[in-house]
Amino acid sequence: MTTPRKIQQVFQSIETKEGVGALVRRSIGTPRLQNFTPFLLFDHATVGPDAGFPEHPHRGQETVTYVLRGSLEHEDFTGHRGTLQAGDLQFMTAGRGIMHAEMPRESPDGDGMAIQIWVDLPKELKYVEPRYRYLHRTETPRVEVDDGRVSIAVISGQSHGVESSNDLTYTPIWYLDITVRSGGRVKQPLPVGWNSFVYVLEGSASFQSGEEDSGVTVRQYENVIFDVAGTHVEVSVPEGGEGARVLLLAGEPLDQRIVHYGPFVCTSEEEVYQAFADFRDGKNGFERAIGWQPSITKPVAY
Repeated sequence: MTTPRKIQQVFQSIETKEGVGALVRRSIGTPRLQNFTPFLLFDHATVGPDAGFPEHPHRGQETVTYVLRGSLEHEDFTGHRGTLQAGDLQFMTAGRGIMHAEMPRESPDGDGMAIQIWVDLPKELKYVEPRYRYLHRTETPRVEVDDGRVSIAVISGQSHGVESSNDLTYTPIWYLDITVRSGGRVKQPLPVGWNSFVYVLEGSASFQSGEEDSGVTVRQYENVIFDVAGTHVEVSVPEGGEGARVLLLAGEPLDQRIVHYGPFVCTSEEEVYQAFADFRDGKNGFERAIGWQPSITKPVAY
């Protein structure tokens, strides 16, 4: 027997400024929803040519960056550097420590737009060495269902017999980019016991909530949090509707404390204090942070 997951809450993302001149719509990582294990932050960022995210450190988490429009350049203190175009993804494990910068490049598409999520690392992996995984837009498998009225990009996980690349994050997550056209409907199964949520990127859609007869309409820039019970999430757009593009994410919950301060995500206050001390002193993973300046931030006026 299959049962749609019941909706816990629906809420609007909050606009805030981050980095230098970047506008972010934040859904997870706000007073309304501080953490939703294993997800720590969900940002929908718009970045103009004179904006960006200059050098900053991380420890204890993984970040997943999905470029929706324009292009984004990345550089870190190991000498690693690359450019993401629209549709590309970067999976970065900060682990014991990384310092990096993320800046847009001029593009005929206009201002850059990207989704970035932070995923918690299990306590035993908090101090692994940093690593990267790149996913070019052509490497993301896609599937169409409901006679072509629904298209799904399977970034991570499984959907309707299509499976993504493996070994993208240490913490298991599913990440699906779903476009539902007029009259379309899709039931997306999810792993039992995993937390799940949806962000409406474009348009509006109806979500079935448990066994209730009528769906719940969710609009652009709103977030839907589901109960862990239930077998799937069901989304539809009525005949004649404008259509919708939604991002569906699910992750395996981590049974551990989250002590999150700025760019450091630990499991105790003592570890956070140590992270700040290590970054300040250039120790325990931050040896190359002192004095490092990325080349990609030079055009930005502070």
